[in-house]
Amino acid sequence: MEFSWISDLDEPQKVRLFLKSRGVSHRMFSQIKHFGGKIVVEKNEVFTNDYVGPNQKITIFMPTEKENVQLTADFDDPLKVVYEDNNFLLVDKAAFVTTVPGHADRKSTLVNMIKAHLINEKAESLVPHVVTRLDRDTSGLVLLAKHKFAHALLNDALMAHHDIEKFYTTLAIGEFKEDHGIIDEPIGRVEGDFIRRQVRPDGKRSVTEYWVEKRFENFTQLRVQLRTGRTHQIRVHLIWAGHPLVGDALYGGPASKLISRQALHASDLTFFDPFANKNQHFHADLPEDIQRVIDARHY
Repeated sequence: MEFSWISDLDEPQKVRLFLKSRGVSHRMFSQIKHFGGKIVVEKNEVFTNDYVGPNQKITIFMPTEKENVQLTADFDDPLKVVYEDNNFLLVDKAAFVTTVPGHADRKSTLVNMIKAHLINEKAESLVPHVVTRLDRDTSGLVLLAKHKFAHALLNDALMAHHDIEKFYTTLAIGEFKEDHGIIDEPIGRVEGDFIRRQVRPDGKRSVTEYWVEKRFENFTQLRVQLRTGRTHQIRVHLIWAGHPLVGDALYGGPASKLISRQALHASDLTFFDPFANKNQHFHADLPEDIQRVIDARHY
C-alpha cells in the first residue's frame, strides 16, 4: 500500500522527521526496511536520513499485511456497509452477531463477514482492524480500519484528544423524572462471574450521560453517550439506577414478545479522520425490533 504527501516545508528536513510528524511509527519504519517497503521522494528511492525539500512529493510503500489464513471468510451472511473509503469501513452490525471471533463462534462473526467483503472488492489488505466493538446482542455502528497505518493514525488522533463519540438509543424500564442525567459510578466484574459486571467501589471509573427522548407508559426512550468505554457500561449503569433495559435478560430486564434481546442500538458515531483532517459523522436508523416496541408503546 502506498501513501503520499506534498511537503509543506520551508526548508529541507530529514525524511524520518517528516514522516514521523505524519504518524509513521518506529515499527512502521522497521517494517518498511525489513519487509519489502520503500520510501520515494519524487521518483527517487531514499533512506530515512536523506532529505525531503519544499513542495516535494514523498511516498511510502508499506508491505502488505500477512493474511491470517485461520480467519475464514463468511460469504453467506449480509454485511450492511454505512461508509467506506480506502482507509476506513463503517458497518451497521445486526443484533446476535459477535464482533470478533472467539471460542463460541469462529466462522460467522462480523470480522469474518468483513474479510469476505474485502475479498469481494479485491482489497490489497485482508486484515481488518477493529476500532470499536459492540456486544453480541447490541446492534449498530462499528468502525474498522482497513489497514494498520489507518489504525495507527486513528490511535494517534485519539491520544491527541480527538475522541470517538458514540451515541446509543435504548429503551429503559420506568419513568425518568429528569430529562437529562449523568451516572458516574465505577464498574467491575461480578465476583465469580466471567461475563456480568456491576457497580462496585473497586471498579474502574465509568461515566454515562443520557437524555430522555420519549416517555411511554412503562418504559422510556433514551439517547445515551458513553464518556468511558467499559464492558456492558450502559446496561450496568441503568440497572444500578433502577432502570434495566427492555429485554435484557442478563441484567434483569423484563422479557418482551416484541424483542428478543436488550433494546440497545449504537445509532451515531463521530470520529476524527486523520486522512481527511476532519470529523466524520454517521447515523444508523433503529432496527425493526426496537422500532416495533416504540410503535407498540409498550413492551
